[in-house]
Amino acid sequence: MTEAVDSGRVLLDCGDLDVGIGSVRVTRRFRLALRAGQCWCLLGRNGTGKTTLLRTLAGLRRPAGGRIRLGGEPLETLPRRTIARRLGILFQSQEDVFPATVLESVLTGRHPWLHAWQWESAADLQRAREALAFVELSGFEQRPLHTLSGGERRRAGIATLLTQDPGLLLLDEPTNHLDLHHRTRLLERLCQRARDRGQAVLMVLHDINLAARLGDHFILLQGEGRACTGTAAEVLTTANLEALYGHPLEQVRTRHGPAWLPA
Repeated sequence: MTEAVDSGRVLLDCGDLDVGIGSVRVTRRFRLALRAGQCWCLLGRNGTGKTTLLRTLAGLRRPAGGRIRLGGEPLETLPRRTIARRLGILFQSQEDVFPATVLESVLTGRHPWLHAWQWESAADLQRAREALAFVELSGFEQRPLHTLSGGERRRAGIATLLTQDPGLLLLDEPTNHLDLHHRTRLLERLCQRARDRGQAVLMVLHDINLAARLGDHFILLQGEGRACTGTAAEVLTTANLEALYGHPLEQVRTRHGPAWLPA
């Protein structure tokens, strides 16, 4: 594994964070520190509030209590442009309000870095094309965005995030619509790219085994405000996963590490 640039710097941290939505208590007095070079995976059953927690950490929802700091500064005090330069989020799904080509859509990732009425530079265009190549969409630049398949549209969304190039990437179910090749190879390369650049990734996943393959740190959202956090060795155990999902599991060994099958 390549040593991360500026590894260990805290990009986002929260303390005593209370998060809820409706009658669902997502977290209670939750603490977390996301450091440069780390890849975090967020696991939990349906309805426990994984997306709500991710959106709260992104500053898109106010917590019921506690604090969130981005780069050591209180998140609520930062302008949205500053937040977007430090943090980017990939939503579960995205609606395309205006017609656009793939390249035009991916270039929106540069908006936080441009002044009002400023056009994208040659360097911005090059960055967008490199991002499209990274997600294996070279040659798609002039395709209308609405003509892409679900998986291609998902990869274009990831390319937009790479073009934005924030220090922290928050990914909400990034495997949606992706085939087997892209959900493994692309996400492996994405996590390694973040480590190499001194960035961090926090992603919501439903696939335990893909999470075990990608992640070095985990959040297990257990429901009723309870959460377990730590390294893979500390929290990714059969007992913890069985309790998390309420289903018996059988652990097997693979060349990529442990995996779990429904028992």
